[in-house]
Amino acid sequence: MGLMPSLRQKKRYVVFEIISDQKFSLPEVKTSVDEALRSFLGQLGMGKAAPIYVDEKFDQEAQKFLLKVNNKFVDEIKMGVALCKSIKNTPVIIKSVIVSGSIKKAGEKSKAKN
Repeated sequence: MGLMPSLRQKKRYVVFEIISDQKFSLPEVKTSVDEALRSFLGQLGMGKAAPIYVDEKFDQEAQKFLLKVNNKFVDEIKMGVALCKSIKNTPVIIKSVIVSGSIKKAGEKSKAKN
C-alpha cells in the first residue's frame, strides 16, 4: 500500500552548474560531490537530507545536474556541494541555479542553454 502522504518526506529539486574548463561525466561528479557532502554533513546528515541524483536530467554539455533533497536540508546541501572544489584533480566551481518543488520546472532549467 505504501506510506500515507502525511508521512512521506517532502522534497525539493536543486539544479547545480559546474563551472570548469573541462567536461565531466556523471559518475565523476557523483564521486566528488558525495565526498564533499559526506565531509560536510556526516553520515547522519546525509541520511536526513537524503540527496538523490536524478540521472536522466544530467546535461553533460551544459555541465548541470539535479539533486532531489529533503526540503528541510536544502541550504545544507547547497553549502556542502559548494564546498566541492575539485573533480578529478581539476579545480571547479559548483553553484546552485534553481530550487524547485517540481521536477518538471527544475528539469526545464537544467536543460536550458545559457
